[in-house]
Amino acid sequence: MTTDPRVALEALKASLDEHLSAVVSRRSDSDPAVEAAFFAVADSYEVYEDALYEAYDESLPLELYDDGEDDDEY
Repeated sequence: MTTDPRVALEALKASLDEHLSAVVSRRSDSDPAVEAAFFAVADSYEVYEDALYEAYDESLPLELYDDGEDDDEY
């Protein structure tokens, strides 16, 4: 099933808005709402990028940060 890039973009924008709301109302440094919102942004970004690529053979100039990556690569 192919996702419409416009629908995926709206979901990405909504996840960014939710992330900001979670950060603004953060209750502690390790607030689980902020962490959940962070991962929701990452997930919706990947869906949008995939949809954009499938529909238009276009990619985005951003890479998602992966905690597991070796810092020596850079």
